[in-house]
Amino acid sequence: MNQSALFLIILLAPLAGFVLNGLFGKKLHALAGWIGSGAVLMSFICSLFLFQRIAADSTPLLFKLFQWLNVGNFQIDLSFQADRLSSVMLLVVTGVGFLIHVYSIAYMHHDEGFYKFFAYLNLFIFSMLLLVLGSNFVVMFFGWEGVGLCSYLLIGFWFNNEAYGKAARKAFVMNRIGDLGLLIGLFLIYFQFGTFEYSQVFEKVETGAYRPEILTAICLSLFIGATGKSAQIPLFTWLPDAMAGPTPVSALIHAATMVTAGIYMVVRCNVLFNYSPITRDVILYTGLLTSVVAALIGLKQNDIKKVLAYSTVSQLGLMFVALGCGAYSAALFHVVTHAFFKALLFLGSGSVIHALHGEQDIRNMGGLKKQLPITYWTFLIGTLAITGFPLFSGFFSKDEILLSLYDRSHWLYPIGLGSAFITAFYMFRLLFVTFHGKFRGAEEQQAHMHESPALMSVPLIILAVLSILGGLINLPHYTGNIAQGLHHWLSPVLADQPEHHHGFSTEMMFAALAVAGMLLALFLTRKKYLSDAVVPEADAEMTGMGKLIGQKFLIDEAYDAGFVQTTEHLSDGLHTWSDKKIIDGLVQQSGKLTGLMGGLVSKVQSGNIEWYLLLMVLAMAAILGVNLFI
Repeated sequence: MNQSALFLIILLAPLAGFVLNGLFGKKLHALAGWIGSGAVLMSFICSLFLFQRIAADSTPLLFKLFQWLNVGNFQIDLSFQADRLSSVMLLVVTGVGFLIHVYSIAYMHHDEGFYKFFAYLNLFIFSMLLLVLGSNFVVMFFGWEGVGLCSYLLIGFWFNNEAYGKAARKAFVMNRIGDLGLLIGLFLIYFQFGTFEYSQVFEKVETGAYRPEILTAICLSLFIGATGKSAQIPLFTWLPDAMAGPTPVSALIHAATMVTAGIYMVVRCNVLFNYSPITRDVILYTGLLTSVVAALIGLKQNDIKKVLAYSTVSQLGLMFVALGCGAYSAALFHVVTHAFFKALLFLGSGSVIHALHGEQDIRNMGGLKKQLPITYWTFLIGTLAITGFPLFSGFFSKDEILLSLYDRSHWLYPIGLGSAFITAFYMFRLLFVTFHGKFRGAEEQQAHMHESPALMSVPLIILAVLSILGGLINLPHYTGNIAQGLHHWLSPVLADQPEHHHGFSTEMMFAALAVAGMLLALFLTRKKYLSDAVVPEADAEMTGMGKLIGQKFLIDEAYDAGFVQTTEHLSDGLHTWSDKKIIDGLVQQSGKLTGLMGGLVSKVQSGNIEWYLLLMVLAMAAILGVNLFI
């Protein structure tokens, strides 16, 4: 298969699935799920072929579809490129995306919008592929906006629920704030470099053809865009609310697609960020703050999906920490491993919700280990991976980030280690409260509880295997010649990557510190939630700092009071005074004036002949008077 065909199939297969399901899905019924899944599978298979070609030759593969715009010196091509960075992202997006599609066939089979759901999923995948494969900033931007649109459609999929509709609107608005920053960055890129093509922009930066202050403004603007898509402080509150969508949507947004877009964009533009140390510092401290704050909030969440949502925000914070340290390969490594175990955890939570007929509060669960064995063991593997249990994927990728943080600042390393400890604590808490102990739900739920069907269980098993073996793609230095596979794979794409120069004993010491923190969290949570059988308290029972954490540090309330209510009051004021009293008043008064003038004129046309004769005489007298005296 030639290169052009591979590009076209990868991009157009999901788009074709969207068109088919969107136009004919209602008539196709159950086939809609298989069409949507098959379309993504085709993209995945072609992505494997593309990956194989790039492995044989590191030269980027280019494909120009047509010239999009040509106005004077302003030219934009609808063109695509596949290199070692985009090839990894292609496999993650299409591979994990395919498993989520298959899972959704069973999870959503009862929903009346079944065909529409798969149409949206396919459009989501297409938009993400457009973002990843674009060879210039404009094509990336269209994929970026397409992902945002699809997230709005999928988060608010059950739009009859007003709260879900508000969650979708919140995600859309907060992403638009970030996208404004990205758009400003693109304008500055064209202003400074006169082109949107990656290769040309990066080449000019490396030759020094830029003004440092403009480059810093570009990088800060691009990072603002990334904070929106990848849910960093202050634009992170939309992501937990995105749990309003069906669980497969949560897995797709949080694991393989939307939230990784910001990470991918920064890694793609690593040449720019390498020459802007100010921006890298901003990224580092923002990521570290986000990781800690989200992890703390996750400690007091009782909704199974909300716990995982805040863990996603925290893990994204760690990825930005790596980006801020210049460890781009470590950030992408965690993107890949996180895609495996976070998709597994979300789909596992969906299996629990499916078994309990919609129940999401972990306080009403417990003792599910026996009734849901596949779900339990796969969820356990996902938990061990995210907490950094030795030899699981998260152990290697998180350790790489923490080591990069230590190299960047010895003082910041304990904060990153503390964030990892908190993550382990709330994840083991979630595992023990949900699957161990006694069942605390309704008897009817317990009577009808059953393991999920094969279409849901098989993706869980595959993701569990990937969560165990995913760390092999970038083993640490002490493993010898097979170490740093992903790091070396990305070397043609990344301009400057820091190298760790630590001895075997030093690296093992850092790994031991991380494992010790994880084991301490395991011991504490096991004693509290398993041995002592403590049930998490309700929000009303919380006090002190626990209450503040349970209230999510009142960040949503602050945004609501500072922005939402202020905007609504301003809108109400403008509606009352500007719209009703000024604009409507002018329209009404002009109408009254017209009526008054019409009334006066209508008296002239009264139909009375004597009145007409009198007016004629008066007019003639006026004319004679003017002629005689003027």
